[in-house]
Amino acid sequence: MIRAALVLLSLVLPAGAEVMTSVVAPPQEGSVSREDGLAAWDRVHAVVSHPRCANCHVRADNIPMWSGPEYPQTGPHGMNIDAGDSRIGAETLPCATCHVTSSAPANGSNDAPAAMIDWQLAPVDMIWFGQSSAQICAQMSDPARNGGRDWIQLAEHLRDDAAHGGFVAWGFAPGGARQPAPGDLQSHIDDVLKWGAAGQPCPE
Repeated sequence: MIRAALVLLSLVLPAGAEVMTSVVAPPQEGSVSREDGLAAWDRVHAVVSHPRCANCHVRADNIPMWSGPEYPQTGPHGMNIDAGDSRIGAETLPCATCHVTSSAPANGSNDAPAAMIDWQLAPVDMIWFGQSSAQICAQMSDPARNGGRDWIQLAEHLRDDAAHGGFVAWGFAPGGARQPAPGDLQSHIDDVLKWGAAGQPCPE
């Protein structure tokens, strides 16, 4: 039923819409060993710590980062960008000035990053850039710092964002010469669920 609804959604969106369909099929809680859960977490961490994800999961200074193979060195976003307390740049220069909200694919080498929802930084509680695997794991497993979600709801968040052409989908298919996050959406969701079913174990 869910898969059919997502397929229908993809048919009615404008041509070129960057949407991804996926399924959330949780294993039974406790059915995954701690060892396998930690292995799944390592794969989750490889995604969330990748520049496509971490560059906008930043500190309370509200400054996005430029990092990854596309840049000669890691540092703050160019042009003195400050997203402000709004985390969307409302106080200075809106993120959407360059990071366009569009269903058109951004495949050209110089095309602006495009998603189908308005660009913004992640909430301050969800900082990933510069954090260790253990720190990110603790944050993602804490409902007080992950948007009030349990492990199944974390997976549902990924599915729903990607189905609407959001930043999750963009991270796996950013277009142009940008390096995508490793793996694919469905594998990432499956790993989040394996980690959750194992009790959300974190590395020491």
